Amino acid sequence: MKTFPDDFLWGGAVAANQVEGAYLEEGKGLSTSDVQPQGVFGPVVERVPGDSGIKDVAIDFYHRYPEDIKLFAEMGFSCLRVSIAWTRIFPNGDEQQPNEAGLAFYDRLFDELAAHNITPLVTLSHYEMPWGLVKQYGGWGSRQTIGFFERYARTVFARYKEKVKLWLTFNEINMSLHAPMTGVGLPETSSKGEVYQAIHHQLVASALAVKACHEIIPDAKIGDMLLGGVRYPITCKPEDVLKAQSANREWLFFGDVQARGAYPAWIQRFFRENDIALNVTTQDAADLKETVDFISFSYYMSGCAAAQPALYQSSRANIMRMIPNPHLQSSEWGWQIDPQGLRFLLNELHDRYQKPLFIVENGLGAKDVPAEDCSIQDDYRIQYLQAHLVQVREAIEDGVELLGYTSWGPIDLVSAGTAQMSKRYGFIYVDRDDEGNGTLERRRKKSFFWYRDVIGSNGASLHDPV
Repeated sequence: MKTFPDDFLWGGAVAANQVEGAYLEEGKGLSTSDVQPQGVFGPVVERVPGDSGIKDVAIDFYHRYPEDIKLFAEMGFSCLRVSIAWTRIFPNGDEQQPNEAGLAFYDRLFDELAAHNITPLVTLSHYEMPWGLVKQYGGWGSRQTIGFFERYARTVFARYKEKVKLWLTFNEINMSLHAPMTGVGLPETSSKGEVYQAIHHQLVASALAVKACHEIIPDAKIGDMLLGGVRYPITCKPEDVLKAQSANREWLFFGDVQARGAYPAWIQRFFRENDIALNVTTQDAADLKETVDFISFSYYMSGCAAAQPALYQSSRANIMRMIPNPHLQSSEWGWQIDPQGLRFLLNELHDRYQKPLFIVENGLGAKDVPAEDCSIQDDYRIQYLQAHLVQVREAIEDGVELLGYTSWGPIDLVSAGTAQMSKRYGFIYVDRDDEGNGTLERRRKKSFFWYRDVIGSNGASLHDPV
């Protein structure tokens, strides 16, 4: 019988800026997320006293986390992926000393997880950085930001070394190519050269965080995190196949540097042909050799690439612009549903890096409508996750070493791209709408009980596709 490893980690994933709220509480500073109230693709808005945005409260996880963790434990979670809000620890980013109130909050959070035997998987920077570093230094465009991030990383490693043994550096680090403000704190009008230089600084910072983690918490593991943007060739024409390879390499580049410790030759050619001259010091090259212990990634959808993209309609979904696959169906938000693409990606990453993998985001955003009895019959979510987990099981049979699976948004949260509550991912419904109205009451959906059975059976309850 096909099954999952006995020590497989099951759970869910959330991000501080999408669930916590309390956006200025106990000394927290403004982050890039706080000044993007309409989401990743919205404008930057300077905050003024008395204004408000939906992320300011989000789902109030900052105050309600014990209730939510109890629900996660009821589902049987053995792992919860969370992020630390950098601005709770260093409000402006450049302080010499951390904010004790922020550190204490995460102590309480990790203690609550431990009380329910849930392993924390902690992301250092999940789609946010201190707004002060953007305003004063130019974000990751400044080499100085490397040092500020290393100080932050070393601070939290030292504080939580007994409580957290699984870490990630930057969430979906490759998305900076598509949303530079969210990724590296640069304006959308920045040149390719400026963005790649900022990315270089971030890659060096990631390597320094890996080194610090290995020094401070020798028994910990630290990974990178990629947005798994699988592209297929739109046809079997050789030029389309080469274009798909190039499109995939665009994001695999980040994994290559973080897992192999150097810039690959093909990206050097890309830089030459696009007049991009990076400032890479001898010390940078040495620092990059500190590589991650495992590869983590998100997977929601796949797309296609073509040598002549003008011949096809493309659309932006999950941050990247892709040509839709005519053989696949799409979600309400135009994200194509491709469970087999997850098996393909798992095998590709394992073949490429020969390191353990971790699926840290996967899920379906949909408009859940409560029935008259207030129940949420989200069979479409169950079907989506069921189909994907069957392919995960097949990849494990293929020989892929997989540490775990944390579905995205086990509880409804504010979407990153559009800052909506109506785009729901959770097994747990949160009573709040796009305007911020609602009681914030938590309610179990049908998928809650389905996922509980999957975890309780270690995947044995999954049925093969008809």
